[in-house]
Amino acid sequence: MLRSLLKPFSARLSYQSIRTKLLVCFLIVTVIPLLSVGALSYYQSAKVINSQFGKYGENAVAQLQQQTNAYLTRMSQTAATIYSYLLDPARSGLGGESPSTYREILDKNNFENFLKALKTERNAGIYIIAKSGYYYGENNLDVAKLDRISTWRAIPDDRAGDYWLGFYPQNHGIKEPEEGERLPVVLGLAESINNPYGALRGSVILIEEKAEDLLGMFELFESDTQAHLTIADSQGRVVYETASAYEAKDSDIVWHKAIETNDWTIEARLPAKSFYRSSGLIRSNTVIAAVASTLLAFALAYLFSSRFTARIRRLKDSMQKVSFGMLQTRTKVEAKDELGSLDVSFNNMVGGIESLIREVETNERQKKDAELRAFHYQINPHLLFNTLNSIQWKARLQGAEDIRQMLYHLTMVLEGNLDISQELVPLGRELRMIEHFLKIQEVRYGPVFRYELECDEELKKYPIPRMTLQPLFENIFFHGFEDGEGAIRLAVADEGTLLRLELSDNGAGIPPDKLQKLLLPGEKRKGRGGLGLRNADQKIKLHFGVQYGLTVKSAPDKGTTIFIKWPKKEENPHGHVDGND
Repeated sequence: MLRSLLKPFSARLSYQSIRTKLLVCFLIVTVIPLLSVGALSYYQSAKVINSQFGKYGENAVAQLQQQTNAYLTRMSQTAATIYSYLLDPARSGLGGESPSTYREILDKNNFENFLKALKTERNAGIYIIAKSGYYYGENNLDVAKLDRISTWRAIPDDRAGDYWLGFYPQNHGIKEPEEGERLPVVLGLAESINNPYGALRGSVILIEEKAEDLLGMFELFESDTQAHLTIADSQGRVVYETASAYEAKDSDIVWHKAIETNDWTIEARLPAKSFYRSSGLIRSNTVIAAVASTLLAFALAYLFSSRFTARIRRLKDSMQKVSFGMLQTRTKVEAKDELGSLDVSFNNMVGGIESLIREVETNERQKKDAELRAFHYQINPHLLFNTLNSIQWKARLQGAEDIRQMLYHLTMVLEGNLDISQELVPLGRELRMIEHFLKIQEVRYGPVFRYELECDEELKKYPIPRMTLQPLFENIFFHGFEDGEGAIRLAVADEGTLLRLELSDNGAGIPPDKLQKLLLPGEKRKGRGGLGLRNADQKIKLHFGVQYGLTVKSAPDKGTTIFIKWPKKEENPHGHVDGND
């Protein structure tokens, strides 16, 4: 038992194993060397790029060190020159107060000319500021505003030698900057004059250099390397730092340089993730290339293996199509071998099955036509007899006009009933036959019944079996109403791919025992009741399928409701439905 259950699975696995083995062998031969070469290439490339980037960062920091050191050296040399000038005993006339004698004025002018000679394009200002607040230099300094510089306020009173103020905006001029004006940033140096024998003892030499170019180099370095730059003095005070916030980590790549002039240190930190980004791109590209190569190798292996299994797969697919009902399927015979013989046998088998099914369909169609003709031959003559009796009765009581109208409607009804050229007719045509039928009943009974119709014009074009509705209306008048008195409502609704017709009346209703047997095709009837409903139900089923037909709901003295559902079709099998004729 277990062996019989596993046999189909084993056969399928055997069929698939041929292609699987070929694919595995081909992939082993191609993919493993590709992956090995890709991994080796990535390792070597990443090693070279990381090394080059590290050297680039180190060289860039070294250039920043050299440029910064050049600025600081130039400023120190300028301060030393001024200091040497003041050591000359001939300059003893320079004092810390505004000159009052001619010689003091002459010494002041000579000193300021000396300061002007020292100034270059890079200098933003050279001043000697006395303790009293009086200063020598260009007349553009407001000494009181120097306290705006935080590092100036931090200069110790007993400080000897130079004191580097760092970078700050030059906002201590006599003229106040306009609102929104961008102030230039300068690099400042303050050196105390403590020579007991020279002039201006206790004063301070203030030298300011334009720092835009130096700061531009810092920003360019930050942009190129994405590193965080910090410059600190010997006490650890930060002189410059990249504007963006940064959290130092042990894994960071750090470049560190010291400035000889004033013991400042330059430190550049780069996150490891950013440092190895280039190698990460190489890794991503290598992975993409490896995946693409693997897919290509798989595709080639698949095509190569398919040559051996295509014929078996084609025969299997043909069998599957036949199992889905596509009996016109044939498989191509490519060679005169075992598989070719199997293809020929398969084609012969499917051809025989198709011929048998075609024969069965022909027999069923002929049987259906015969059954439909048999239903049409059972036309109820009750209407014809009653109409003729009514004509005779009316002829005796009224004039010829009523007789003409009655004959007209009778003619239209009989013309529709006796026309057997079309089995399916537009719904609109059936509804018009009902109108003629109701006119006849109105002549017979008088205006004692009410008829209500709900049907969109768009729905009247869809076909329905001929003489489906008239038998239903006959049952209403002959079994439901007494003397033709009552109300009838007919509604047709669109339900997507289906049409739903509801016919209701408030007549006598149908007893439960009769209702259960009403639509049973093999049930023998007594009298005339129920034949019209049963014929209408069989017509719907024969034309559209057994899933469609009539549903009847009724109760004694509460009327009857008939539901009909059938699919929407633009034309009948004979192609005669053109719309609402």
